[in-house]
Amino acid sequence: MNLWQAIVVGVVQGLAEFLPISSSGHIVLTQFLLGIKQGGEDSILFEVVLHVGTLLSVLVYFRGQLWRMTESLWKKEYQEERSWIWMLGLATVPAVILVLTPLGDLFESAYANPVVVSGLLLVTGALLLAPKVIKAKKKELTWKTALIMGVGQAFAILPGISRSGSTITAGLLSGVEAKKVAEFAFLMSIPAIAGAVVKEREAFASLSGELILPYVLGALAAFVSGLFAVYLVLAAIRKGRFEWFAYYCFAAGVLGLVWFGMVSTGWKA
Repeated sequence: MNLWQAIVVGVVQGLAEFLPISSSGHIVLTQFLLGIKQGGEDSILFEVVLHVGTLLSVLVYFRGQLWRMTESLWKKEYQEERSWIWMLGLATVPAVILVLTPLGDLFESAYANPVVVSGLLLVTGALLLAPKVIKAKKKELTWKTALIMGVGQAFAILPGISRSGSTITAGLLSGVEAKKVAEFAFLMSIPAIAGAVVKEREAFASLSGELILPYVLGALAAFVSGLFAVYLVLAAIRKGRFEWFAYYCFAAGVLGLVWFGMVSTGWKA
């Protein structure tokens, strides 16, 4: 992997991690398009390094809220922040359970098939349009909502299903205020991404010297683009334009099905 490939994949990872367009799906399709080798320890390690970059971006953006959540452990006035701590833990449970079952391995096997990934982008597009069609009664963010959003996050293990898209959609369909849902969904990414990094921590031992620079540049690109993506999604939520991302997913999914479908069948123009 050369420097420009690492930067391109890093930018895609940062944008797609928080934009509701599926980071895993875009990373798979981007690597196929760039001819980057799929699988192997180097590929796994690179994904972990990129996740570190996106994790830092959400930590930087929500640093104030995260500090208040920390203070809530000893300050009684931060009751809502304290409740968010255990609700974030609850929301993480469904994904943990799924990863530990054979279904988790089945989901991850989809990474090797860009046609399947492209088809799942169409599913993400449909999910993003759902809140526009289905109107829910206004409710507060509760443990039930957190659990429902957690189930949405679990299914986002499938490449092509957006983590932020599925969690935000689940929250909106539950009737919770859009801004609060988006913030909670982004905070949900912290234990999810941190868990992925810890799970593959042993891969760092295999990092060779020539890979350090491209990996660092990739992580930096993921951090910068990830921070931009958080601002963009929250702005779209405030302006009521969340469904705009659905049209992109439809376009990307159709193009992927056509392109990779022709590649898999050996069709030539």
